[in-house]
Amino acid sequence: MIQGKHIAVSGIECICAAGLNLKDCVDSMFSNIRNVATPSGFSSNHKTVYPVFEIPGSSPFLQNPQIFKTGQLALEAAHGAVKKAGLDKKNLQQKRVGVCIGTTVGSSLNNEKFYQEYRSGKDPDMAPIKRFLRSNPADLIAREYNLSGPCQTIVNACSSGTDAIGIGASWIQAGICDVVIAGGADELCRVTYNGFISLLIVDSSPCRPFDVSRAGLNLGEGAAIFVLESEKSLTERKIAPSAFICGYGSSSDAYHLTAPKPDGAGLKRAITDALEESGVFASDIAFVNAHGTGTENNDRVESMVLDLMLNGVPFHSTKGYTGHTLGASGAIEAAFTSAFLVAGKIPSSIGFSKKDPELHSSPQAENKQIDGNFAISESLAFGGNNSVLVIGRGSEPL
Repeated sequence: MIQGKHIAVSGIECICAAGLNLKDCVDSMFSNIRNVATPSGFSSNHKTVYPVFEIPGSSPFLQNPQIFKTGQLALEAAHGAVKKAGLDKKNLQQKRVGVCIGTTVGSSLNNEKFYQEYRSGKDPDMAPIKRFLRSNPADLIAREYNLSGPCQTIVNACSSGTDAIGIGASWIQAGICDVVIAGGADELCRVTYNGFISLLIVDSSPCRPFDVSRAGLNLGEGAAIFVLESEKSLTERKIAPSAFICGYGSSSDAYHLTAPKPDGAGLKRAITDALEESGVFASDIAFVNAHGTGTENNDRVESMVLDLMLNGVPFHSTKGYTGHTLGASGAIEAAFTSAFLVAGKIPSSIGFSKKDPELHSSPQAENKQIDGNFAISESLAFGGNNSVLVIGRGSEPL
């Protein structure tokens, strides 16, 4: 992205366990509501049943058996964002429109029966593989709207949604696209659930980011989509932006497959790059939506870096309301960040009640009024990736 050139957002929609649209999500968080329960979409033979933040399978937009849940979530969020942007299929086809969607496990781990039959020497039905190929979230959205611009699925662990938005904004800046549909989507499945349990980083109770008693994360699922639009396109349509993507920074720790580097060097670099690109000073940041997983190492490193680089700036984690939605988390949290700027307040970091004396700083324990036009949303991912967005407040309600 070009320094100081902010990219307008004309529509945002979000679906997760906190709500089936962005407004409901925000309302539930300010009301301290947590929709956490035992998994209903799959079973596991673990003695401990770990809670998740799941979207009910009975939801009306999850009824297409030919498309995996990740794709259906992405498509529903895209429909909402495009509608809020005042666009439709007809006028999208008159513009240069790209699609950039982040996911992690996506729909790639839901074909257990197929793989079991294949590994046992049988000749399994190819229908599940065809379903997988049809369910690529970026391609699915491009097909739905008959778009011919750049189409990219980003798979970069838990920073995928953040990276997709940052990359999509760069397409607008480079003059490649007039509009970019960007965001993230991910679903819960048995393989993901068992895999994270095997890493010993899942809490058997609702998660408690940054709390002294934190014991790991809870998994979740969902999607959030942004419609990014060029200044020329917005002017022609006489549309006011609802938010801005002001800066994007991404860097790698190159340290460990799952743990962040103890000195937070990668996160520091990502924050620095995002701020420099935005032309915004640290003193202009109203709050930080932290990655805040509730795992011991992540929270320690993140609180240290925030204390060092954004000392005194309030921060919180929203994962206590959504669970860790993996590849969707960065997009979902960017959507929340945009909405909180408009609302002029942030919700409590639910689950946090007692300060950890080993942490350099602590999140907001109560809902808090904020004053300012800029905020940071950050993601820390497996593989050592750190991605940060500086988001600006728009003039239109979300």
